[in-house]
Amino acid sequence: MSSEDQSAAPEPASTSLANRYGGQKRALTSTAKRSILIAALAAGIGFMAWISTSSATAAVSFKDIGYSTPDATLAEIDFQVTKDPATDAKCAVKALDAKFAVVGWKVVDVGPNAAGAGEDGGRTTVHRALVRTESQAVTGVVDGCWVPGNAQ
Repeated sequence: MSSEDQSAAPEPASTSLANRYGGQKRALTSTAKRSILIAALAAGIGFMAWISTSSATAAVSFKDIGYSTPDATLAEIDFQVTKDPATDAKCAVKALDAKFAVVGWKVVDVGPNAAGAGEDGGRTTVHRALVRTESQAVTGVVDGCWVPGNAQ
């Protein structure tokens, strides 16, 4: 004498999934898609403009030329600085040992250049920094250059 309850028929699969996970998502309208595309293009153009202008306005650039270590307490570091001839600059140079640990460090002042000094109309000049070291250095490099008063 078992009787089945016909009124409790199982729900369709799509309805039970919608109750559990939520209904189907609505697609973006064409206006929303167009707005997202315009915003992405504007952001991309703005980013490219920022990249192109920030690299073009670099105030100071440098290039390592060479080094020598006459003894265990001294390193001579030769480097090239390119900047506006009328501005001052500062460059941090460091001497490293065989394990790349800093064994000597110094900030070098690079003053204004005469128009005939160096190359490129006085923009590029060569400098030598003598750095005292606490142990034998195996290399010397420029860590960075900047214009005093400006953020690096």
